[in-house]
Amino acid sequence: MTGETILVVDDELHIVELVQMYLEQEGFRVTSASDGAAALRMIAQQPPAVLLLDLMLPQIDGWEVCRRVRSGTVAPDLPIIMLTARDDDVDKIVGLELGADDYVTKPFNPREIVARVKALLRRVAASSRPESAIHLADLVLDPARREVTVAGQPVQLRPKEFELLQALVEHRGIALSREQLLERVWGYDFYGETRTVDVHIVQLRKKVTSLHIRIETVLSVGYKLVVDE
Repeated sequence: MTGETILVVDDELHIVELVQMYLEQEGFRVTSASDGAAALRMIAQQPPAVLLLDLMLPQIDGWEVCRRVRSGTVAPDLPIIMLTARDDDVDKIVGLELGADDYVTKPFNPREIVARVKALLRRVAASSRPESAIHLADLVLDPARREVTVAGQPVQLRPKEFELLQALVEHRGIALSREQLLERVWGYDFYGETRTVDVHIVQLRKKVTSLHIRIETVLSVGYKLVVDE
């Protein structure tokens, strides 16, 4: 993991310098851009290991940068962590729908950024591990191919949506707390950030629609996958 390049895209120089200092202390190489157009050029020339992307950017905003990366051919699977100045679920949901893997709300602790970058890189490395397909009622989840079908129809899931569904499927019938899901899927546990899980669950429920499977909210705990067979 040491030596991986992280591209930080933010027009606030003090934020770039702060994040750079903490990442470099952990052995990462950091490059930066202050606008979306420059970021896209840098990604095209040499894709980084992780993209830290502010939403409010000059020229081309973070949402559009994310959309172009995901729809392009250079680095469509590039891990993306969005930085947002507003604690607004709409911003987060739009970002996740466009393909961001995670988000952090400003102001943030730079140590948290480092932890999330490391966790995301670990998840990317682990995703190549071959596993058998899981058949559950009319749902089939194939970890090796990272594919999901419901009643024979393919379901398009973002990386974290897939991993979240996999965690629920593997622990079907068991209530998992938001903290457990955060640790398992994102690889970190930060108090107050469990809404990350809630935002992804909203999207997952919209995409995985089955007569036999549902994601239930367990009051004051978290979520569980229920199967009617």
